[in-house]
Amino acid sequence: MARYELGEPDLDARIRSLADDAVADRPHDQVDVDLMVEMMVTALKLGRDDASRGDLKLVNSALKEMRYSFLTFGPYQATRKATVFGSARTTTDDPNYLMAIEFAHRLAEERGWMVITGAGPGIMEAANQGAGIERSFGVNIRLPFEAEANPYIHESRLINYKYFFTRKLTFMKESHAFALFPGGFGTLDETFELLTLMQTGKSDLHPIVLIEAGQTGYWDGWLDFIRSELVENGMIVPNDLDLFKHTHDVGEAIDEICSFYDNYHSQRFVGDRLILRLTHAPSPADLERLNDSYADLLASGTIEAITATDLEIEDRDHPDLPRLRLHFDRRSLGRLRSMIDDLNAMARRPEGA
Repeated sequence: MARYELGEPDLDARIRSLADDAVADRPHDQVDVDLMVEMMVTALKLGRDDASRGDLKLVNSALKEMRYSFLTFGPYQATRKATVFGSARTTTDDPNYLMAIEFAHRLAEERGWMVITGAGPGIMEAANQGAGIERSFGVNIRLPFEAEANPYIHESRLINYKYFFTRKLTFMKESHAFALFPGGFGTLDETFELLTLMQTGKSDLHPIVLIEAGQTGYWDGWLDFIRSELVENGMIVPNDLDLFKHTHDVGEAIDEICSFYDNYHSQRFVGDRLILRLTHAPSPADLERLNDSYADLLASGTIEAITATDLEIEDRDHPDLPRLRLHFDRRSLGRLRSMIDDLNAMARRPEGA
């Protein structure tokens, strides 16, 4: 494959030399340097394309925001984090506000998770309060209103964004789970975007919980619409509803989130094959059962147990973990979620059962 360059040997050599010099004292391999070179080349090509000042400012601000986000979350990569979405206008005496405090507190205190919110008031404030300042992140959007972050986030874990799209990218990239409380346009936007990314395979699968106090009925009404309009009219398939869980119970919500990782670890594609990384390899009998139960989500072949692929080893992408490989049809995401649930249940089963 041809290198992504400006096409001027002297200038391209200077760019590569600059990238090498910039990280000479840091443990980067050649792949890292190649990617840095490509980012610099893209910036220079934008200038040569006569991009408008507005376009250059947009790309510049977005890149700066993403770089600072990666820097902020970097030290906490080993700690699982749940994003909490919900209305900024929920009052402190609302049952959903009190529920968000309890949910975040128990998730942080009992399970050791951290919590990410949009840093504002309402449900966001409640979740950060419940998790505590040392286990809270805030990804704040600069708006004419609600500009100040709530007081339950340490400044070292607070990021201020100009653009919604870089903020949303951070939510998706850094979260291992999502809890959605009742909210307005913003919450519904986040809900539908999250489900769209999962349903289309543009995001890895994660546990998603729609949670509300029992007497509010917010998600009940939303689900009625989803079933009567989207499922009944064939706009989504019934299995798409397996991508999330609806509950009125904090304990059930926490169990749904944490149990997702009882065995499942992560996923990626290598070529056209989906790789599921696990903490416990399935037995031959369990693998046979998986193939019997989930043949419908395969484009061809079978589900097979493998060791790390060459590309995963090259990328240092959890090469020590057991994994499954399958030629996934890339459409049956609800069914794939069901298979992950079964893999988790297998790991919880007593030995010999």
